[in-house]
Amino acid sequence: MDKKSVLISASGRVSRLPPYLFAELDRKKAAVARKGVDIIDFGIGDPDLPTPDFVVSAASEALRDPAFHRYPRNEGSPFFLDAASAWMSREFGVEPGEDVSHAAVIGTKEGIAHVPVAFCNPGDVVLVPSPGYPVYRAAAILADAVPVEVPLRRENGFLPDLDSLEPSILKSARMIYLNYPNNPTGAVMSGEDMRRIVEFARREDLLIVSDNSYSHIRFDGGKPASFLQIEGAAPLCLEFHSLSKTFSMTGWRIGFVTGGTRLVKAFMSAKENIDSGVFTAIQKAGAAALASPPEAIADRVAVYARRRALLIEGLRKLSWDVCDCPASLYLWAAVPKGWTSIDFASWLITASGIVVTPGSGFGTWGEGYVRFSLTLPEERIHKALGRLEQLEFHSLRGRTAMRRSRKCQEES
Repeated sequence: MDKKSVLISASGRVSRLPPYLFAELDRKKAAVARKGVDIIDFGIGDPDLPTPDFVVSAASEALRDPAFHRYPRNEGSPFFLDAASAWMSREFGVEPGEDVSHAAVIGTKEGIAHVPVAFCNPGDVVLVPSPGYPVYRAAAILADAVPVEVPLRRENGFLPDLDSLEPSILKSARMIYLNYPNNPTGAVMSGEDMRRIVEFARREDLLIVSDNSYSHIRFDGGKPASFLQIEGAAPLCLEFHSLSKTFSMTGWRIGFVTGGTRLVKAFMSAKENIDSGVFTAIQKAGAAALASPPEAIADRVAVYARRRALLIEGLRKLSWDVCDCPASLYLWAAVPKGWTSIDFASWLITASGIVVTPGSGFGTWGEGYVRFSLTLPEERIHKALGRLEQLEFHSLRGRTAMRRSRKCQEES
């Protein structure tokens, strides 16, 4: 019997996702590594500092408790929610009450990605920062919403240019993603800026989705900030807090969402139909992290501060145009004239074995920049700066640079 050939294709939503810009960079990285080159990878923001011992010990003890081997409570165990509430009170002055609730998420990436599922209808506009974390755009697309970029321009301190949005866009807008301290630029937002955003959201009937993953990684002495510190923000805001960067727990996959009780309840009503919550033993580890003394965070930030200072000084000596923004785990630097960010990042791998992230991967307004992560030890940063000095790439301009880029690509 003849069998009918069946071709099952992905959904239209998947086809609308942005192309994976880094596939070619991964290929080049692998090709250079096969030649025996020591790859120095500034690409991913994955902390190299280990998770604190007291957090690991809390998880180890919890793993031995059979009660924690069963399904977790989807919204989070009471002890973790209490720890999240105490963290918000101690670190931000946001006191518990009937109008503010918390819930556990399997890392902020998962939580952020599910917000449009809970709040958007097909065709709704989702305002996404550009440059910005790619998940914001992808989450909108997968919910059949329409992502619209909000420019973050250097001359505006990489703050959202809300005046650039057309009234027709705002009429259909349902929510806005914001991320300060910012990935990839390192910019921060003042309390007055936050107040202006809250007023804008109230006027335009927008949900604010605040990604506060880098709240405590600041190098300017500024205090961690939350949108929920702004009077009247809670009914308009869902804010996500991550343990990944602050406590070096990227692999543990735990965070929490906080905001207006009605919003958190609506968000969880969608989420509980998608997953089964955070493993309870991991919640024990997360609660231990959130209850840790301030010096546990300060010591880690001090390490990143030394790395940042070393990298900024070294790059500027080589005539790099580095954006001196005061926070997050990244440096944002302009590429030489005549290059695109993807061409420059590709050439850098081939010519030096150094990996940076092209700014175009973060949206239209990321073009012209590359991102360095601060998750490498100082000796590796010294080594990278030595290689860059030998390249003397800062003297390359225009067509000459592009010809050299194409030649490197052909040779690889």
